[in-house]
Amino acid sequence: MNSNTQVFKIGTGNLEEVIRAAARIIQHGGTVAFPTETVYGLGADALNPDAVRKIFKAKGRPLDNPLIVHIADIEQLGAIASDVPGSARGLMDAFWPGPLTLIFKRKDIVPDVTTCGLDTVAIRMPDNPIALGLIKEAGTPIAAPSANISGRPSPTTAEHVIADLSGRIDAVIDGGAVRVGVESTVLDMTPDIPVLLRPGRVSIDEIREYVGEVLIGYTDRPAGAGEAVRSPGLKYTHYSPETRLVLVMGNSSAVVDKISELARECRDRNLQVGLLVTDETAGVEEMAECVSADGVFLLGSRHDASAIASNLFAGLRYLDMEDVDVIIADGSMRIAGIGAAVLNRLKKAADELIEVN
Repeated sequence: MNSNTQVFKIGTGNLEEVIRAAARIIQHGGTVAFPTETVYGLGADALNPDAVRKIFKAKGRPLDNPLIVHIADIEQLGAIASDVPGSARGLMDAFWPGPLTLIFKRKDIVPDVTTCGLDTVAIRMPDNPIALGLIKEAGTPIAAPSANISGRPSPTTAEHVIADLSGRIDAVIDGGAVRVGVESTVLDMTPDIPVLLRPGRVSIDEIREYVGEVLIGYTDRPAGAGEAVRSPGLKYTHYSPETRLVLVMGNSSAVVDKISELARECRDRNLQVGLLVTDETAGVEEMAECVSADGVFLLGSRHDASAIASNLFAGLRYLDMEDVDVIIADGSMRIAGIGAAVLNRLKKAADELIEVN
């Protein structure tokens, strides 16, 4: 681990200089955190096993949790993946660069540590000029899980990365806040019928337009300790704040009632309460007292799942810093599209799930 993590801040006219400096670190087997359109990733040369091991060490990530490999052009795909079906070409044309990860059979050039010994490799092309520039300049595919301590909320700003990994990694590129805010959709293309392994910005309905039938291969709870997984996000605790998190799901009026009740109960027990709520929930009259709680973070409108996604992890981290005893999260948002990904992340992060109607 590096005791002095460099911070490269993107400013006027210095993008190429920053990318060159960061790429040299990758080429020499180091680790660099960088922005993508989804979250910040912690990158290393995907084909260098010693470099990849540094990712696992820095994050405290279990060695049986596979990594996503990021590429900058289709030529790199051909170097590391085999058996790419024609249906995948349609998806790549439609969604690359973008927040869609595709799983293919891997070629021998990809080391076991990158795929955790699987015969497959997860690949995506990020939609971010800094990420694409770094991969091109480094001249190698870059393995990059989220740039956070394993199990914590994913980072959507460089400040989040620094809070978790300063002194553990070689460098961070500060490119500002990311756009999407939740990790990529993951689709396994190796079966005859593709399998959705993680929901994200690209929805299952959008995918079906290109491949037809799609199976659901994930749940909202982690896989078992001895169970092999083909995608990140399926195993172990993920996205969790240090503070106890209670998620309330159901129709909007019932959610408001339950959040109010829980907040009052917590205060009666002298517990500090943090609220992670939609604008509509915060605006209900009976929530007025609760909204003056010890910590409140507004996610955005429950009808704007994209805004909620971009704010989700920042909200969890903000309330963690408020030193509250419990965070109560609002699960009344729309579940279509990226809303499914938001609720998936919240369910995985929650210590307790309460469903109301």
